[in-house]
Amino acid sequence: MRLLKKLRCTLRYEKLAWATGATLVAGVDEVGRGSLFGPVVAGAVILDPGYRVRGLRDSKLLLSERRQVLAQRIREHAIGWAVAGVDAARIEQINIYQASRVAMREAVMRLAPAADHLLVDALRLDCELPQRAIIHGDAVSASIAAASILAKVERDRMMCEWDPVFPEYGLASHKGYSTTKHLAALREYGPTPLHRQSFAPVWQNPVPQEVFEFMDETAVVEILEDCAQEERAARA
Repeated sequence: MRLLKKLRCTLRYEKLAWATGATLVAGVDEVGRGSLFGPVVAGAVILDPGYRVRGLRDSKLLLSERRQVLAQRIREHAIGWAVAGVDAARIEQINIYQASRVAMREAVMRLAPAADHLLVDALRLDCELPQRAIIHGDAVSASIAAASILAKVERDRMMCEWDPVFPEYGLASHKGYSTTKHLAALREYGPTPLHRQSFAPVWQNPVPQEVFEFMDETAVVEILEDCAQEERAARA
């Protein structure tokens, strides 16, 4: 974390891509890879070269209130942006690394206008677009940082939506990560159907998985529909 704080977030890599003839350069990143609960969420952002969003940096280094402000500015001024997620069930099928790649590719595919060059945080995606994988990309590339911020804000919102469905776990406070409070809840209540069963702190838990009475199908469908409506409204 100390190293990340020293890195400067600039348009250096975007300018290198523009110099090759690319005009719609998208930064791509994911969040939630280390969480024990819920989806991994990815963002893709094509920044407007003519508008500078000040304060962009790795979303992990920003306070929640600051991320919200920056996310709004990104959505208002970016040429294009999109978010996409892969749920816990799919993560169990293909593993978290591949799920992260799928989520990032889906976010790229949702961009309108479409990107013609990608800057991706740390890995390569399964698509034919020219791309560059950048280590610590969300700390050095403005576009990747913007994607990280949108993904983080979206995933945090989803965790807050799930919090009243699983109130014992405190999802709104820790967003599904391995905090002392979350691990204590897992020990007492066991995992929910939306916990990542292959993650060690979940499968090592002594309490078996339980489907809670308040976790009925209708409630889940309503929450998913609300999430989709909010995303459509944000993009309108």
